[in-house]
Amino acid sequence: MAGRVLKPALLAALGALMAGVLAAPASAARSTSAAPAPASAAVPAAQAAPDVFTHPGVGVSRAQLDTMRARVNAGASPQAAAFSQMMSSRYASLSYTPHPRAVVECGSYSNPNLGCTDEREDAIAAYTHALAWYVTRDAAHARKAIQIMDAWSAIVRDHTNSNAPLQTAWAASSWPKAAEIIKHAYADWPNAGRFATMLRTVYYPEIQNGSNSNGNWELSMIQAIIGIGVFLDDKAIYDRAVALYRNRVPAYVYLTSDGALPRTKPGDGRDTRDEIIAYWHGQTTFVNGLSQETCRDFTHTGYGIAAMAQVAETSRIQGQDLYPEFGERIRHALGFHATYELNQPPSWLCGGTVKRGLGPVTEVGYNALHNRLGHAMTNTETYTLARRPMGTNNLFVAWETLTHGDNVS
Repeated sequence: MAGRVLKPALLAALGALMAGVLAAPASAARSTSAAPAPASAAVPAAQAAPDVFTHPGVGVSRAQLDTMRARVNAGASPQAAAFSQMMSSRYASLSYTPHPRAVVECGSYSNPNLGCTDEREDAIAAYTHALAWYVTRDAAHARKAIQIMDAWSAIVRDHTNSNAPLQTAWAASSWPKAAEIIKHAYADWPNAGRFATMLRTVYYPEIQNGSNSNGNWELSMIQAIIGIGVFLDDKAIYDRAVALYRNRVPAYVYLTSDGALPRTKPGDGRDTRDEIIAYWHGQTTFVNGLSQETCRDFTHTGYGIAAMAQVAETSRIQGQDLYPEFGERIRHALGFHATYELNQPPSWLCGGTVKRGLGPVTEVGYNALHNRLGHAMTNTETYTLARRPMGTNNLFVAWETLTHGDNVS
């Protein structure tokens, strides 16, 4: 993990995976003998936010929620099995007890872990109960979600230590998803304003400036920022998320159109060939869909891919669709990593050895790009269908088969 990131002032697809990719032919694989491509120009924070925000509208739309509910109640696949999985989890228990803390302290790899696991899991539990209420209309689940969110909004005031930005991002990726459903569908939430203040004054300042660490950090931050922007109806925060996204995604997933070397995030200080290769964990051959963290491990890469898809999905719901701009990178990233999660990697990839563990991260991107837009994604499909229902990684990804499995509403 990266070192301490200083906190800002508080108020301030498969087209890449054609048969040729497996063999990495010279026409597809790019070596690094050429000079590095110039860094991309900084993207200004131009308006991306809609004139009026759509609610519920973080990650999953009202139409998708309605389809989810109808399919569960009809016993239809894949939602019925996914709902059963969710309701069997500890997160869905009506006896679930929140564990709020005033200060959450998280060091590298959550050492120390003073409230880190509690906060992430409480946020997932709030989202779980919000989904459970939406399907069952049992008000006890809505009240439990509210109890969890109120417990935290009454107490939390800071995140500290080296993993504070990432911890904040993970928790704040789940909080708005729960809050959107409760505020805009259930509606009876007296302390919704206090929860909004918590997101604005405790969570957003920690993540608003992004990160120059491994890309999954900043992508998780961006997912949290865009969710906060939607829940707060704050166009400036939403636009900040999109500006960060436009800089980070091209620097996280490589396309051959980028040139001989991957693109870099403006201002990250990595200007030379050796610096870029070191940042890409020693990889020297580049093909469509390769990620900055592929040769680190697939688990962290999966975090980044999940966040990319979630941000694009939120933007689609808000009528400012990012899929046309970034869908190819998401599609190729999914297909590339699904391929090598399922098959032995070639010698040119990470020295012939990869650390697998992609996780339950493919449903949102697969649904958008294959089911909605019609792209062939054979390996992503194989990976996704074999692992349904996809549950939670206990960090910030949860129940995406339930919400997005073949759900193009």
